[in-house]
Amino acid sequence: MKYMLLIYSNPATWEALSPEERDRLGPEHAELIRELTESGEWLGGSVLADPSNTKTVQVRDGAPITTDGPFGESKEHLAGYDLVACDSLERAVEVAARIPDARLARVEVRPLMDGSGLEM
Repeated sequence: MKYMLLIYSNPATWEALSPEERDRLGPEHAELIRELTESGEWLGGSVLADPSNTKTVQVRDGAPITTDGPFGESKEHLAGYDLVACDSLERAVEVAARIPDARLARVEVRPLMDGSGLEM
């Protein structure tokens, strides 16, 4: 089964880290990706641009409404994602717990549906 590991971040938490703590996070995540690549579980992932570059679009009464940012009332934002193929939800949760951001904010584990959606 494929799982999207949605990585959330909070700018205030990030700013509170020392430069040394911040410098450790990237290599720690890179090591996890290396392990997942070797095991065949890594399918892809990416870091997302800062929320200040984000637009949210809604259509109301047939007209698009665009606002700045992902969610105006939230301190956290979606910062990136990892896409993995794991044998079980439990394994996907285990992987998500190793993403450094899980200690700082949160990582959401969401199964991907195939075209039919019948597996859910």
